[in-house]
Amino acid sequence: MTLRDREAFAIAEARCPNPHDILGWHLEDGHGTVRTFLAHAVGCAVLLDEGKQIIPMESLTDCGLFQCTLPGTEFVPYRLLASYADGRRVELEDAYRFPPTISEYDRHLFAEGRAERIHHLLGSHRRTIDGVQGLSFAVWAPNARRISLVGDFNDWDGRQLPLRKLGLSGIWELFVPHLPVGRLYKYELIDANGQLQLRTDPCALCYERAPEAAALTGIGVNHDWQDGEWMAERRSFVPYRAPISIYEVHLASWRRVPEENDRPLTYREAAPLLADYCNELGFTHVELLPITEFPYDGSWGYQVTGYFAPTSRFGNPDDFAHFVDTLHRRGIGVILDWVPGHFPKDRFALARFDGTCLYEHEDARIGEHRNWGTLAFNFGRHEVRNFLIASALSWCERFHIDGFRVDAVAAIVHRNHGRSDGEWLPHPQGGEEDSDAVLFLREYNEWVHRLFPGVLTIAEESTTHPGVSHPTYLGGLGFDFKWNMGWMHDTLYYFSQAAGQRQAAHHRLTFAMLYQYSEHFILALSHDEVVHGKGSLLARMPSSSMDRKADMLRALYGYLWTWPGKKSLFMGGEFGQHDEWYHGRSLDWHLLHHCNHRGLQLWIRDLNRFYLSRPWLGFYDDDPAGFCWINPDDSQGGVLSYLRRGGDELVLVVGNFSWQDFNAYAVGVPRSGRWREVLNGNALLYGGSGIGNLGEGWTSDESCNGFAQKLTLHLPAHSVLVFQHDTAVSILPPHVPASMATPAKSN
Repeated sequence: MTLRDREAFAIAEARCPNPHDILGWHLEDGHGTVRTFLAHAVGCAVLLDEGKQIIPMESLTDCGLFQCTLPGTEFVPYRLLASYADGRRVELEDAYRFPPTISEYDRHLFAEGRAERIHHLLGSHRRTIDGVQGLSFAVWAPNARRISLVGDFNDWDGRQLPLRKLGLSGIWELFVPHLPVGRLYKYELIDANGQLQLRTDPCALCYERAPEAAALTGIGVNHDWQDGEWMAERRSFVPYRAPISIYEVHLASWRRVPEENDRPLTYREAAPLLADYCNELGFTHVELLPITEFPYDGSWGYQVTGYFAPTSRFGNPDDFAHFVDTLHRRGIGVILDWVPGHFPKDRFALARFDGTCLYEHEDARIGEHRNWGTLAFNFGRHEVRNFLIASALSWCERFHIDGFRVDAVAAIVHRNHGRSDGEWLPHPQGGEEDSDAVLFLREYNEWVHRLFPGVLTIAEESTTHPGVSHPTYLGGLGFDFKWNMGWMHDTLYYFSQAAGQRQAAHHRLTFAMLYQYSEHFILALSHDEVVHGKGSLLARMPSSSMDRKADMLRALYGYLWTWPGKKSLFMGGEFGQHDEWYHGRSLDWHLLHHCNHRGLQLWIRDLNRFYLSRPWLGFYDDDPAGFCWINPDDSQGGVLSYLRRGGDELVLVVGNFSWQDFNAYAVGVPRSGRWREVLNGNALLYGGSGIGNLGEGWTSDESCNGFAQKLTLHLPAHSVLVFQHDTAVSILPPHVPASMATPAKSN
């Protein structure tokens, strides 16, 4: 076969969609033929038999295309010897003599949406083929006309390393021998419209420092993990039945190094400090605002361009693995905020990746979130679901991640979420629910739970969509937990009200119990509540007195930690950050020199200790048998009282959310005897006035709140007090569940 001029020029001008059809070794006209393209070479030869035999190649064009005929009809390994104008002679492997790195079977699975581990196929990986070490590259871009690998190793020249397209899979692939690890690369595309594009690798594990966007070749995770004990215990972890207290962290602004231009801590610097801090305050998990690679600091990580890579702002993948390993060895789990619903419009990333709406919808009514300036994933495409599920599995597999808080689930599931009438498109099957998105979320949860038992999946879902935390086999979405957004909004509304307005808002504190057991809930006071002009939690407390503000915030936290549900608090809230959170500077740690702020921090510590030292509280978080109202109706007094029960233990919670002290407040209880005051948010230790009940209360044989026993308590204003029963004697009114009065074996 004679190479036609148009084929030669297609190679030389980087317009050939399948360079392997021309380059490399081919059996043509009964003999072996080798062709290669070396843009800057002036001559080339083929080396056989480990260089003992040299076969010169003829130049087919004046721009680097060479060809020769080899003896025999069987393929034999060969190398190339390239000559350059400056006199250099370089031996090299021919990238076009190697077979594809992705099998037909894997391509078939990918097209059917059953290749959930495509992170082992796509991206850049170290491989050894036919005894030759090198790096493989693969990218999905079915509508591109040509794709080349370009980087700082080939002068970003798209003519030198074009990829081949693997059939109808839409995957382009190339194995490059002896390419060094850690070099910058991108893909140069001629897209579906004939336009030249430069794109970063969507499946890379590491990118250069943002806002630059090139990926790094062949980066893997080479960390020597030491968290075997943690990982073994996690496999038997039952999250519904355990106390969970989460510290939500934006890593760039948690702490900084002021003497070094106020830079953020690295992964390795932050790891021991964060582990120590969480252990001191009693948090069980850290939840990181997105650290998947992103270009713009002001997005806080919620506009992702690298779904498989920890951001290079704080170090490389091994550094992040060290971060996770350190926290695990200190007993702290690591949860990631994960954003599978939408992505930014940056032209180096996913948007119109191959010149078409590949990852997103074509119709802006479902393909764009105008409020966020982002594009919505098209969950109807098998490959898109594969891509996102593989992202989650990759974090679990490569980095031992313990959970995901999935951002904006309502916007994923509901096509009209955040869109006005006429700005959204119903699903083809009718209605505003996107059944493709529902399928994706179910598949995601099933795969994560099947392959990584004990890993948490948490939904930030703000609507009344049913069954978010119900199993998929019962028609649910399959999440472990759902953020209780209703509880959060109602609670913050109540606590932001002035003295004369709280009575009318009292029902906001009790309403959550009407739906408490419809889902598995996490009570979250998140970063969203301290941005966009809302002010910090402390600033939202309605008083001009800092002492009174701190009292109110301690009461809010007491209510959160004693109400059924897992706990989550955004950083800075634990010590009463004054100012609204800003991503570009550190928290105000100097405030801890003041007693009110240190007192808040100690209150959080002791609330966590109370919660964690009584595992039955976590066990019964989702069980109606673990809660009973004493008096939910004292709106005039601003007092709530309820019982938490587990096994043979019984805890009484009394919250006085009013502006007045009560010197002799009557509370009915189901058991007689001594009730120890185990927590008092008004204690001097926490910055309060020190007024309480001298550590205990004793019942009297008087009916109160429908109970036959009564406690008479001193309730300081803006305080939550917690009492634990000390005896097994019980007197039960007719309407109280027997489990509340009769000690039972702890589960």
